[in-house]
Amino acid sequence: MSEHQYGEKYEKEEEKTEKEHEKDEKSWDEKWRRDPLSAIVWAVILIWAGVVFLASNMGFLAGFEWYDAWPIVLIGAGMIVLLEAVVRLVVPSYRRAVGGTLLFGFILVGIGLGDLLNTNLIWPLILIAFGLSMLLRGLF
Repeated sequence: MSEHQYGEKYEKEEEKTEKEHEKDEKSWDEKWRRDPLSAIVWAVILIWAGVVFLASNMGFLAGFEWYDAWPIVLIGAGMIVLLEAVVRLVVPSYRRAVGGTLLFGFILVGIGLGDLLNTNLIWPLILIAFGLSMLLRGLF
């Protein structure tokens, strides 16, 4: 192979690599434009946490016997993540696999409820709920 042919081949490979890189960047941007749900969910979780901690700092939660901000934040975050899974199952344009999302949501709720209730009761219920969700997913 001559130097000229080698140089042309190298330039073509370089152009191909640049086009693939541009395609990857474009597809990533397109993905977030088409599916902003994850960003919205995390923003709502941060807002929820801020509201709970603000209420705690201002003494609005002091009247409750189970007063502690972290379990409330975790339960709320888990419920928001579970709501995301429901939206992904119901809305066709946002549909994707939700097994990990369901597990993450159940774990957050379980940790939050474990602080408030008996842990021996919560974790078996979470396992049952996750198993039921897998069963329903398999049936439908």
